[in-house]
Amino acid sequence: MTVSVITFGCRLNAHESDGMLHYAQHGQDQDNKQTIIVNTCTVTAEAERQARQAIRRAHRENPEAEIIVTGCASERAPKEWGALEGVQRVVTNDEKLSPASWGVDRKANLPPPPSKHTRALLQVQQGCDHRCTFCVIPYGRGQSKATALFDVISRARTLTEAGHEEIVLTGVDIASWKEGTHGLGKLCQELLKHIPALKRLRLSSLDPVLLHPETGDKDLWELIASEPRFMPHLHLSLQAGSDLILKRMKRRHRTNEVSYAIKEIRKLRPDLGFGADLIAGFPTETDELFEETFRFIEENALPFLHVFPYSERPGTPAAKMPPLPRSIRQERAARLRALGNDIKTKFLTSFIGQEKDVLLETAIMGHTPEFAVVTLTDKAALTPGKTYRLRLLAVEDYKINAEIA
Repeated sequence: MTVSVITFGCRLNAHESDGMLHYAQHGQDQDNKQTIIVNTCTVTAEAERQARQAIRRAHRENPEAEIIVTGCASERAPKEWGALEGVQRVVTNDEKLSPASWGVDRKANLPPPPSKHTRALLQVQQGCDHRCTFCVIPYGRGQSKATALFDVISRARTLTEAGHEEIVLTGVDIASWKEGTHGLGKLCQELLKHIPALKRLRLSSLDPVLLHPETGDKDLWELIASEPRFMPHLHLSLQAGSDLILKRMKRRHRTNEVSYAIKEIRKLRPDLGFGADLIAGFPTETDELFEETFRFIEENALPFLHVFPYSERPGTPAAKMPPLPRSIRQERAARLRALGNDIKTKFLTSFIGQEKDVLLETAIMGHTPEFAVVTLTDKAALTPGKTYRLRLLAVEDYKINAEIA
């Protein structure tokens, strides 16, 4: 049986696609048909449109193939997605990583799914207990469920033994990971303690509440301050830099708390690379409120921005708020991206002349610990998946050119 996966959306979806492909390739199949799995995303209307387009194209190009749909979009409207031409079944998010869903014998002793990514993704959590007014993810993923610490360590050990030098912890809301009194910081500490061969541990998108100077995760602060294997890179689920908009989004952080945390973290690790998710053109966002977000990003110098024009999601409270014209949303998103690129250029330029340990993801491209993209100018044949000491030479197209040190 030939199996392929088309993935939309977040790192968690990418991780789950690895698992589905692994199980489907080992499943029992009698007819040898081609199977195409489409893993959907529902964060924006555009993501859903692209997934439908991919299904139609797959059926047109492979009319005999079995098309299976899963993911957050189909979770919210399984009948609608199941009715698309060529789709033979819809698999729920709860069942997508069950070997039995892909025809694997329950008695089969399959190894855990490998990661096809150089920086291996490791899911530690599923679902979300919060109800931000713009977000439909809780309706597609359900309530927050933490993966047991023992299972996380076991899986991380398998990935490390397979040769992965970096692991990225991922989930819907990894800040909510809990086991007893232990939180995400303790999870990271235990991983690094029990797997000394793991060279780099990185977090995916993080709720800023975990960095609150008083009520945040103290173990996480300790990691930032003193653990060299914990990567100096934090990507914040910020969404806005205006307190009024954050309140209307029903977010749990405020701008002064985030600014303070950023300043204190930079005292501990001056070169730490900050990223942020931002929504441009949220309903009721006036010119003045947008400028608050713009100034927040500018003053806090956040170099790695993921900017999305606001997209109405049916059934969410924000979809009932007075909307802004799409042209304004697009214009504001473009302004934020341009600002981010300017900040990124200054951030990358600050590293020129230094030497950094770079994990190569291809023979010539990789990331520094701070998440700066580096491109090799050397013609040497280096091995993807390995870390090399590189000398950083110059910034070009928001990347750093480098040579072997």
